[in-house]
Amino acid sequence: MNNENLNEIKLTYIIITIVMLFFVVFIIFVVLMYNRRQLLYIKEKQLKESEHQNQLLQKELEKQKLIEQERERISHDMHDDLGAGISALKLQAEFLKQKANDGELKNDIEELLKTSEEMNLSMREMLWNLNSGNDTLGSFIDYSKIYAHNFLKKTKIWLIIENENAIPETTISAEQRRNLFLCLKEALNNAYKHSKADQLKLSFIQNDKEFKMEISDNGIGIDHENPEGNGLRNMKRRMLEQNGQCEVTTENGTHLFFRIDL
Repeated sequence: MNNENLNEIKLTYIIITIVMLFFVVFIIFVVLMYNRRQLLYIKEKQLKESEHQNQLLQKELEKQKLIEQERERISHDMHDDLGAGISALKLQAEFLKQKANDGELKNDIEELLKTSEEMNLSMREMLWNLNSGNDTLGSFIDYSKIYAHNFLKKTKIWLIIENENAIPETTISAEQRRNLFLCLKEALNNAYKHSKADQLKLSFIQNDKEFKMEISDNGIGIDHENPEGNGLRNMKRRMLEQNGQCEVTTENGTHLFFRIDL
């Protein structure tokens, strides 16, 4: 094989190598461009999705604002109209009681006064629940303390209140605090009627986004023949509706544990 043929073969190899290198570079370029296009497409899609989510969030915020405004309007109307009506009813009943001479009539008027006072308390609870300014853990705890104190002050049950790491500014929904408060009312009522206790401890505990309310007494415990009585079913149902938990133990009294995620 002469030198001329060798040079031709070398040249052919060189050309083939260059063509292959060019082809490889072209393939790499195409892949990079494709990846770049895909990245741009994904980013554009994410941006559109983000804009869509922002629009949904904005609509939800506007909806919540309208709901809060409506709650405030109903709260003010109830306070101005219903509250004034109940106060007028109580005042008229007091006048009638002073003028009445018949003992039976006085008893009827006394029942009327008692009913109007109960209506007044129920209205205050509804106003508290409707007011969006009370959608904080601090408001719930303060209101619960006042209610528990007023409920037990005329009984022989000594009330102890504990507050562990609860951050007052933590947001709690109106539905959550309403159901927790109704559970508290039920638990206090049960303790007063059935426990024969002389001491009750009410504890509020916050652990990051978890909130617990514990109600413990030193009474006789729960009737084991009817463990789901005394409102326990209602309390468990309320907690279940809030994706929370209601647990009860009966060692050395009755101990109720309510837990929700804030």
